Formats: sequence, structure tokens, C-alpha cells
Amino acid sequence: MSSRITIIRVRRDNSANVNDMLQWIGNSLGLFSLRDKNKSCFRIFIVLLKRAKRGEVVSSDDIALLLGLSRGTVVHHLNSLMDSGIVLREQGGYILRATTLEGVVEYIKRDIEATMDHLSEMAKEVDLHM
Repeated sequence: MSSRITIIRVRRDNSANVNDMLQWIGNSLGLFSLRDKNKSCFRIFIVLLKRAKRGEVVSSDDIALLLGLSRGTVVHHLNSLMDSGIVLREQGGYILRATTLEGVVEYIKRDIEATMDHLSEMAKEVDLHM
């Protein structure tokens, strides 16, 4: 399984507002696009985060109904979130990879470390053959 790991260094606003902090985390992880004018992906991410805390799987239909979005829009963003490795498809629905946001970040951190280890191994092998 491959996933796209994106880390963007974004200057942090010192706001104590939870939505601003969530937006900063999502932007730093490359989850939210500037093209998403309605912040649909952000809103979907919030639904997934709230459900994950309760250990609940949520369907794309339920997310679409809850947020007033088309199912196509929801599925598009869910696919992007799955590509990033933070959302899993499970039991006919979707769930975050961990039950907390900190847990999700820890999974991403381990993925990055494993990817960097593989890159180092490959670079070492290439260096031996050059």
C-alpha cells in the first residue's frame, strides 16, 4: 500500500481557536486545497474526527447528508484523505486511522520515518554502484 505524505511548513497563527488549530494542522499535512472554496474537505475531516473519538464508522451518504454536500464531493475528498493515509475504509464506511488527532499525527510520523529509512537504504545501495 502506498500513500502520499505531504508536509508543508506553514507559519502558525497564535490563535487559541480550535478551528484555526485544526485548519493549521490540515494545511501543514497538505490535506486542504486552496481550490476548496467551501472548505468541504475540512468539514469532512471534522466529521471524521468527531466520529473517530467515539469509534464510529461513517458512510459517505451520512457525511453528504450531514454537511449538505453531494455524495460525489464527499467521495472525492474521502479518496484524497485515504491517499494521504489518514482515513481508512472499514465496515461499509470511513474512519480515521486513529481515534485521536494526536494518534493520527503519530501514524504519519511513523510513515515518514519508515519512508526516509527506505530512501536512505536505497541511496546507500545506489552509492555502492556508482
